Amino acid sequence: MTTVIDGKQVAASVIEAVKSATQALEADAGVRPGLAVVIVGNDPASHAYVSSKSKMAKECGFQSVQHTLPEDTSQDDLAALVAKLNADASIHGILVQLPLPKHLNSEPIIQSILPEKDVDGLHVVNAGKLATGDLEGGLVSCTPAGAMVFVRQTHGEDLSGLNAVVIGRSNLFGKPMAALLLAANATVTTAHSRTKDLPAVCRNADILVAAVGRPEMVKADWVKPGATVIDVGINRVSAPEKGEGKSKLVGDVAFGEVEKVAGVITPVPGGVGPMTIAMLMANTVIAAYRKAGRKPPRF
Repeated sequence: MTTVIDGKQVAASVIEAVKSATQALEADAGVRPGLAVVIVGNDPASHAYVSSKSKMAKECGFQSVQHTLPEDTSQDDLAALVAKLNADASIHGILVQLPLPKHLNSEPIIQSILPEKDVDGLHVVNAGKLATGDLEGGLVSCTPAGAMVFVRQTHGEDLSGLNAVVIGRSNLFGKPMAALLLAANATVTTAHSRTKDLPAVCRNADILVAAVGRPEMVKADWVKPGATVIDVGINRVSAPEKGEGKSKLVGDVAFGEVEKVAGVITPVPGGVGPMTIAMLMANTVIAAYRKAGRKPPRF
């Protein structure tokens, strides 16, 4: 029988651990983790994400600060706000919600966040620490960190002897995911749109991670029987069966057919998605522990 991972349930257990760690830090060091979220403009999806992040931060017992800036905010004004948050000792995590409005350049803003407050794990210092195997010194990008929780729950801490294939080489997910798997001793292949005979490469994987943004691209005959399949894709496709003009969310994996072959699989929605916010909260606690000179818990 295939195991379908319940991402909401796993995320809830991470959040419980975050709450306990928050209470322990406040009791031990008098420090309350602080998370500042910055959103620019009126994008409805971004506002929905930000409100769920702010709500979760409050639920975890954090000091939760939200800065909502108008659409026409200048690059200099946004940079000045980040500098102010960098200097605020009560803020341990800073998150600038992407995408920013088109007139703003997101890269210098992200790189201006202090690496130790970069809870999204996007700063080049954090990416570099992960790439060189320093998992204790930096902050790991939230979605791959969440996907890795699923891998560890299935296979344990040591992936020696297992072949892992990551489809996708983005800086946001593909590269950090490959680095995390490599750090756990897996033999890792990073595949992408230029990979020759992609289905054959995937069939070799004990752990197959799909993150390319192509709806239901990974078919059953791409998957080794009994493999662990982590689907990171979130694609909106038309769903005429629900009625005219209706749509639904699907992953990069053809769930219905792959479920029959895989040993473990994550659904979309309800798989990796809920883990992203949970790991953001975990990163904020880790940052607060380090600032207080305490050894952070592992999530």
